[in-house]
Amino acid sequence: MNAADVVLPESEWTPQRDAHTDRIERLVGDYLRDRALGKYHPVLDFLFTYYSFKPGHLFRWGPGFGVVFDGPRAADYAHFASYEQAGSGGYRVRSSLLRQRRSAIEFTLGLLTATSSRQPNLGCFGLHEWAMVYRGGQSALRHGTVPLRLGHEGTDEVVDSMKLRCTHYDAFRFFTADAVPRNSLVLTPSERTDREQPGCVHASMDLYKWSYKLAPLIDSTLIADCFELALQARTVDMRASPYDLSDYGLAPIAIETPLGRAEYVRAQSALTARAAPLRSELTARCQNLLVNGGANAGLTDE
Repeated sequence: MNAADVVLPESEWTPQRDAHTDRIERLVGDYLRDRALGKYHPVLDFLFTYYSFKPGHLFRWGPGFGVVFDGPRAADYAHFASYEQAGSGGYRVRSSLLRQRRSAIEFTLGLLTATSSRQPNLGCFGLHEWAMVYRGGQSALRHGTVPLRLGHEGTDEVVDSMKLRCTHYDAFRFFTADAVPRNSLVLTPSERTDREQPGCVHASMDLYKWSYKLAPLIDSTLIADCFELALQARTVDMRASPYDLSDYGLAPIAIETPLGRAEYVRAQSALTARAAPLRSELTARCQNLLVNGGANAGLTDE
């Protein structure tokens, strides 16, 4: 066991684990039961298909790197490859995992730091989902069981009438061929760190991705916080999309109108404000892993 490790007795960490399980159950329990019956959900399906963190991973509690959880029940983690037995008999995240994940930690830290340094850009109006079906016909629909609110022609007319200002590569890469040249920027994967900005709904949503990609080095509480933000962001995303989600109880944000665009900017601003402290928390976790945790695992440069 490293001298810097925090030791949690069983009486402390088991209530934390139970509270985490209850929290995730409240967020996705009904959805998972519906999914088992073959039901589709345009918001939550995305969070478990586009993102690779499965529900079982989200349910699993972990305290993050540098924490030993003690007691007989800690043996529940013996079969997880990312954990090792500590000298006290408890379990902790493997020290070698820091070495293996160092490049991912450094990339995440660089991206989050660059994003935080920029002013929010709130002028895109969520048109990326519209650009993904623009002049693409039926084959371009990404949610084939959900109709377009304005039909194909009406959707194309909205895109024709407005400027595309997407700054997020992972949205831009799904634009139709006709939509790509209409964007104010040509985005590439290598420029992600140069373009990401905190007003982007997808940048807020992706805090979930960057947090879970570092699991279990990152504690499950922060990952769950980022998941809740992603759930809220994806809901706004789909309400502002060209799809009619009234069957799912989601009223549209009609960005084709001035009132709808104002509503979208308010929702986007609220997401930006909620994302800022989570981005700061994840940034601090990455810094701690590289500096304090890295020293413990022999990762500091000679």
